[in-house]
Amino acid sequence: MRVLLIPGLVVIFDQLSKSWVKNNFQLWESQNILGSLLRFSYVRNTGIAFGISVGDFGMAVFFLSLLATGFIAWLSWAERKNHPLISTGLAFILGGAMGNLIDRCSILFTDPYRGVVDFIDVGWGSFRWYTFNIADAAVTIGITLYLLHSVLIRKPELAE
Repeated sequence: MRVLLIPGLVVIFDQLSKSWVKNNFQLWESQNILGSLLRFSYVRNTGIAFGISVGDFGMAVFFLSLLATGFIAWLSWAERKNHPLISTGLAFILGGAMGNLIDRCSILFTDPYRGVVDFIDVGWGSFRWYTFNIADAAVTIGITLYLLHSVLIRKPELAE
């Protein structure tokens, strides 16, 4: 069930939150939510992770994202009966990948502003982390769960 439920919820919340930001903020507008610790800042990321520029390779990034999302979907299905940290982690990664893929589609085909909507802005004063969105957070949560399994769950000893 996690294979479908978690990715679906991530995509829904990701797309709804981005729509809300686009309808309630001006580009580059920032509003404190919890002082300077948490802000909503409407920005557009025209690159990939952490704003790394891809120049004229947007179409290549789209196709690589499509392939990666397909692989993660297959892996999620293949590992659906594995340990809950693995299957849940992969489900979060898949949801985040799908949310970002939807953005890449809109960037290439419909979005006149050209860029993924990012708005979650955390930091302290002028020290800020990269602005991100719910899809990015879901990928991070998924990777964390997957790594927790590697660190916390004892693997059976291999017979010699």
